[in-house]
Amino acid sequence: MTIPVSQSKVRVMVVDDSMVARSLIIKGLSAHPRIEVVGYAINTLDARNKIPQYKPDVITMDVEMPGQSGIDFLKEYLPTHPIPVILVSSLNLKVFDALAVGAVDFVRKPGNSGTSETAFLAALAQKVVMAATARVRSAPPSIRAASAPIPKLGASPALDRVIVGLGASTGGTEATLEVMKRLPADIPPMVIVQHMPPGFTKMYAERLNRLCAMEVREAQSGDELKRGLALIAPADLQCRVVRIGTRYTVNCTPGEKVSGHRPSVDAMFYSMAETVTCKMVGIIMTGMGQDGAHGLLEMRKKGAYTIGQDKESSVVYGMPGVAQNIGAVMIQASCENVANVLLRHLKTLG
Repeated sequence: MTIPVSQSKVRVMVVDDSMVARSLIIKGLSAHPRIEVVGYAINTLDARNKIPQYKPDVITMDVEMPGQSGIDFLKEYLPTHPIPVILVSSLNLKVFDALAVGAVDFVRKPGNSGTSETAFLAALAQKVVMAATARVRSAPPSIRAASAPIPKLGASPALDRVIVGLGASTGGTEATLEVMKRLPADIPPMVIVQHMPPGFTKMYAERLNRLCAMEVREAQSGDELKRGLALIAPADLQCRVVRIGTRYTVNCTPGEKVSGHRPSVDAMFYSMAETVTCKMVGIIMTGMGQDGAHGLLEMRKKGAYTIGQDKESSVVYGMPGVAQNIGAVMIQASCENVANVLLRHLKTLG
């Protein structure tokens, strides 16, 4: 008898050169009712030989391994074999290079990160189950350099009174970059929530700052929102927009998870809906679950212009799909076209 898709197990192959890490991951994932570990590999060459044999639905892979790195393997393998890969990484900037060439998501290894083995395995299992249905983008356009400088919006006073909020999760690191690299240096202030483990949000902000025209940095409480600045919500803190007279700042504080996350897109969007009295734009991108959908709806009710990433370009059409279904999204656009939609709207305000 055929097992219903909703009950079938996700077949996983573990690729890691550390026997200790392999044992931990295999044991932890095998305990999950929705996961079957079908095999392992000790390096990328071993993985290349075993993938046809094991036929996994999802691969977990260390980034740094002797011989060929996980990044180089993905560059070569994914264009012709688009299999979902979850990275298992230490605090390493190279994880973003691996996401850029098609890895679906990543989990930070336990140890010095302060993450317990239990929390690590729970996060990894959740991402593995999700990845089984993810769309693999093996050659995302975001790795290509911009062909020409982006024209500035200009000194319109109306654009000084606009705030843009953007939220993303699985697949969002590259999707957000795809949007940001197409925006000018004088873009209205942006607040961005990307679900990410502690330590990585600062590196991610620095990466965007290098690749985009505007200034991008990790948010700190008290940072004032101003044109030409994009703030990335710090991992493990809730980031909310606060109004002080005619100025707007962010408040980044510990607190309960909202919609299952910290930082939460919903927490940020709700704060905008409650406090922002100038023009607003809300953008919801690829991601698992529904974080941000209801907050975006509240923003729309308060007059915000709202954009959702479409299904075809989303790695996981969870967050933007829920937002679309509940009426929070005014217009859908592909990952590559979200920036154009935003700029067209901003020009109507100027």
